[in-house]
Amino acid sequence: MARNIDPKCKQCRRASEKLFLKGERCYTPKCAVVKRNYPPGPHGAKGGRKRVSDYGTQLNEKQKAKREYQLLEKQFRLTFEKAHRQTGNTGENFLKFLEMRLDNAVYRLNFAQSRAQARQLVNHGHFTVNGRKTNIPSYNLRVGDVIAIKKNKAHAKIFHNLKERLKGKEIPGWLNLDMEKLTAKTLSKPDPNMVKTNFNMQMIIEYYSR
Repeated sequence: MARNIDPKCKQCRRASEKLFLKGERCYTPKCAVVKRNYPPGPHGAKGGRKRVSDYGTQLNEKQKAKREYQLLEKQFRLTFEKAHRQTGNTGENFLKFLEMRLDNAVYRLNFAQSRAQARQLVNHGHFTVNGRKTNIPSYNLRVGDVIAIKKNKAHAKIFHNLKERLKGKEIPGWLNLDMEKLTAKTLSKPDPNMVKTNFNMQMIIEYYSR
């Protein structure tokens, strides 16, 4: 399965802001955006940032969204086209599709520290949806679906002290987490107005509408 293997800290530096691709590390002084707040490459520290055209701005926003949700170009574009074919607001539909991916839901539930880690856990068969093993990160959740850690994976090191780590963590309103059973149910589709993102959706729509 294709995935982006570019260094995550360089992706954030290229975007000139935190995309939170490395989980807890992004909240510490070790974060590369804090330590080296300039573009990667031999000329990054010298040349500064050049003036960007409208097209460049739209491209940057699209790239940020791709990196934030850990998708490659083809999958990202196909998801956008699927959202465009739906009735209603394209931007809202697109964000709903991105949010209701299984790997994103695992990340939003704080079962994983980053989307990259969530993608890996799903790919390795650590989760079930409605009692069935599901190892497809792009699996599109539906309202009423139940996400659970696979029974024979519950004692894996990655889930050690998970209940303690979940205390005080924010869970989006479209997901309901059972702290005792460590299962979650999708209550509704996400409200785009309540989703925190680092990119401008309108510019992404303009980019693909050229």
